[in-house]
Amino acid sequence: MNIPILSQDPLDLDFPPVEQATQEGLLAIGGDLSCERLEAAYRRGIFPWYSEGQPIMWWSPEPRTVLFPNALKVSRSLRKTLRQDRFQVSLDRAFNEVIRACALPRNGTGVTGSWITPEMINAYCELHRRGIAHSVEAWLDDELVGGLYGVALGNVFFGESMFSQVSDASKVAFVYLVKQLQAWGYSMIDCQLPSKHLFSLGAQLILREVFLAEIKRPREDAISPKPWIIDPALSVA
Repeated sequence: MNIPILSQDPLDLDFPPVEQATQEGLLAIGGDLSCERLEAAYRRGIFPWYSEGQPIMWWSPEPRTVLFPNALKVSRSLRKTLRQDRFQVSLDRAFNEVIRACALPRNGTGVTGSWITPEMINAYCELHRRGIAHSVEAWLDDELVGGLYGVALGNVFFGESMFSQVSDASKVAFVYLVKQLQAWGYSMIDCQLPSKHLFSLGAQLILREVFLAEIKRPREDAISPKPWIIDPALSVA
């Protein structure tokens, strides 16, 4: 199967129909990581994922892994951690640090966020400056120990990656994010690809056509603040 190659023209932001993606979800290669192209991709349910040295690869998997805020699962042990209030959680306080931490090797695994290339970091930092990409930070004694980042458009937060240097740090950050997004009226969190970790938090698989219908559903803006801040009255325990 021939994979379509995207134009380098910054004014040509077209993508092939997502139904043309391979069985693995690969839709196209090439193009660039301009803010305009990234936003156009996310609005079509497409995201970039590739390793350094490869061409940019664009994906739209079938089925799609998502989490609906009201389906969030908080284990007994995680609920205990939340009640202990060990971590301080913030939004949009350290986006650059979060994305760079997500690119580092995972503790004890040797696995890296190899898809978070320097080019990718620069692109998402620019999205953040434009108020489209956001981060969640978990702090312990004023040290950043966990967090995640993603893109917010319409009703959906498109999660990209998370990291944790202390047990439960990223899970606590994720719970705060889900609860805050729910309070702001977001309907869905895109988790992209399946994993046991995500399923343990309540993620599920849905058909791509259902996912696309949700991201196209209109939503009033100006519900969430810019930059994002956590509602002081937010309850997560």
